Amino acid sequence: MEINPVIIFGASGLGKAALDIFKSQDILVFCFLDADDELHGAEIGEVTVMGSPSNDGFLKHIGKKCDAFVAIEDHETRQRIVKMLKERRKVQPVNAIHKDTSISESAFIGYGNFINAGARLGYDVKISDHCIIHSNAVLEHDAQLEELVTVGSGAIVGAGAKVGKGALIGSGAIIAPNVIIGEGAQIGPGSLVMMEVKPNTTVFGMPAKEI
Repeated sequence: MEINPVIIFGASGLGKAALDIFKSQDILVFCFLDADDELHGAEIGEVTVMGSPSNDGFLKHIGKKCDAFVAIEDHETRQRIVKMLKERRKVQPVNAIHKDTSISESAFIGYGNFINAGARLGYDVKISDHCIIHSNAVLEHDAQLEELVTVGSGAIVGAGAKVGKGALIGSGAIIAPNVIIGEGAQIGPGSLVMMEVKPNTTVFGMPAKEI
């Protein structure tokens, strides 16, 4: 099956990591699009930043000759570009999944997710849309992530744990099995979370406490 080239929205750190992921899968990246005018014309890994995310000259190819991936960490900006792609191009962003990942055949992965090298997704893991899973993160069996969740490098989401929309799990944090993380919650790096975390709260420590 022929694989379309990809246009990456966002040429920052996450965009560079996405480029590395697509290269690992031998997928051609056509160009970057970024709102920062100072980046226009720059080359990143031999791929040029060709213009802004609203450039119709490039958008018209998405869904026909190219796919799209949104490599922007800010939730509101990412949602706005995803909405634009749905409305103007009638497409969802593709997933960026590094070849050096371990993903159970029973896992469910939605649209527009970033999954970097060394990540491991266990049996019946469910990931919604537009999540960011950094290197060497582990999602044990039956863990669930709602949309726009970020899981830091080396973090562990225990079996059966549920992470709400837009939550942030810091690098090296451990979420105990069956724990519920509320929408918009933030878990500090290296924290051990043994109990439910309420929506829009920040916890830190071993064991983690609200701060």
